Amino acid sequence: MLRTEVLGGLVVALALIPEAISFSIIAGVDPRVGLFAAFTMAVSISFLGGRPAMISAATGAVALVIAPVVRDHGLDYLLATVILGGLIQVLLGVLGVARLMRFIPRSVMVGFVNALAILIFLAQVPHLVDVPWAVYPMVAVGIAVIVGMPRLTRVIPSPLVAIVALTGFVLATGLGLPNVGDEGELPDSLPSLLLPNVPFTMETLRIIAPFALAMALVGLLESLLTAKLVDDITDTHSDKTREAWGQGAANVITGFFGGMGGCAMIGQTMINVKASGARTRISTFLAGTFLLILVVGFGDVVALIPMAALVAVMVMVSVGTFDWHSIQPATLRRMPKSETFVMASTVAVVVATHNLAIGVVVGVLVAMVLFARRVAHLTNTHRELVENPDGTVTALYTVTGELFFASSNDLYTQFDYADDPEQVVIDLSQSHVWDASTVASLDAITTKYARKGKSVEIVGLNSASAERHGRLSGSLPSH
Repeated sequence: MLRTEVLGGLVVALALIPEAISFSIIAGVDPRVGLFAAFTMAVSISFLGGRPAMISAATGAVALVIAPVVRDHGLDYLLATVILGGLIQVLLGVLGVARLMRFIPRSVMVGFVNALAILIFLAQVPHLVDVPWAVYPMVAVGIAVIVGMPRLTRVIPSPLVAIVALTGFVLATGLGLPNVGDEGELPDSLPSLLLPNVPFTMETLRIIAPFALAMALVGLLESLLTAKLVDDITDTHSDKTREAWGQGAANVITGFFGGMGGCAMIGQTMINVKASGARTRISTFLAGTFLLILVVGFGDVVALIPMAALVAVMVMVSVGTFDWHSIQPATLRRMPKSETFVMASTVAVVVATHNLAIGVVVGVLVAMVLFARRVAHLTNTHRELVENPDGTVTALYTVTGELFFASSNDLYTQFDYADDPEQVVIDLSQSHVWDASTVASLDAITTKYARKGKSVEIVGLNSASAERHGRLSGSLPSH
C-alpha cells in the first residue's frame, strides 16, 4: 500500500538524521556532508539499485575507511575518493563480482547479522551515558510503544508513533533532554553540484586510490549482504549485479554533490522492511526526499526530537535484527561445532573492529580452513597385493576422496615404499585431482619408487584429472 511506503520512508528519514550526523563526526567532516550523502544515496539507489525497499546512505563502515583522507588531505580529496570508489564499484559490478556472494557460507551470514545487531545497539550506548535520568524512562516508554502498538493497529508504523508521542511529551512538559539538534548543525540549503578541487595528477591518484578501493570493497560487501538478508525476509529475489553497479553510480553522484559516500544501511533497512512493512522503491526514494525536506525545511522542528525516541527505535531494530534462534541451546547442540565457531569468529572480529567487511572476510577464511581440514580427513588409501598370471605380485593402492593441497600432502606418507613389490598401481577412479599440489605429490611418490627400482602406474583418472595431471606432471619442482 502507498500509505505503508510513505510512512516507512518518513520513519527511516527521521532515523537517518542522527545516524548521518554521527557518521559525519566519525569521518571528521561537517554534519552537512553526511546528511547530503544520506539524501543523494537514498534517492539515487531508489532508481539505480537492484533491491527494492533497501536503504542506502552514509554509513559507519565507509566513514571509518575514509576518515584518514579527510584528516590528512581535506574534504576535496575525500570527495575525489568517493567518486573514484564509486567508479570502482561500477566496474566490479559490471565484471560480475556480485556472483561471488554464493561463496559466503550461511554461518558467516548469521554472524554478520548478529554482529550488526550488536553494533546497532552499541551505537546507542553513548546516548545513554551521562544523560538526565528522565532519558531512561523515556526510552522504556518508547520501546513499550513500539512493541505494543502493532497489537492494537498496524495502520501507522509503531516507530513513528513512538517518535511523535515522545517528542510531543517532551515539548509539553519542558524536559531538557538531549535532542537531534545537540548532535550537530542541520543544513539550511540544498546540496549543489561541484567538482572536487584537487589536481588531476598521478600523485592525487596515489593518495586516494587505496582508500577508494577499500571503500568500494567494504561498501559492496555490506550492500550485497544486506540485499541477501532482505531477499530472505521478503521471500523475493533481487538483482545483485544491478545493486553492485547501482551502489557505485550512487556514490559517484554523491561525491559530485558534496556527500561523504556510503552503502546499504541494515539498521534503517530493517526499520523500512520489518518494522514498517515497506516493499517497494517508493519508500527508499521518499526516505531521501523526506530527509532533505525535514532537515532543510523543518530543521528547527526536527532538532527538537529527543534522542531518547530514536534510541528506542534503534534498540528495537537491534533486537529484531539479531538471530536469536542461532544461540538457543538446542540449536547449538545440533549445529556442527565448526559452524558455530565460524559464526562466533565473524561476530567477534566485527565487534572488535567495528568493520563488517573485515569480519565477513575473516569468517569466510575461517570457514574455508575448517572445510579444507574436514575434507582432507575424508581421503583414504587402501593397499592390496594382487597376484598376476605370470606369478609376479602388484601392490594396488585405491585412493578415495578429493585430492587437493590439504589432503594430497599426506598422500605421500601412505605408501609402503620399502616392502612393496616392483610393480605398483595407484587407482584414482574414486578420487579427483584438483590442483598442482596433488600432481606434485604424485610425482614425488613416483620418483621415490623409481629410486628403489620400482615402477608406478596411475590409473582411473577422470578426464579433468587426466588433463591436469598430463599438463603438469614432470614440470613441477620437487621439494
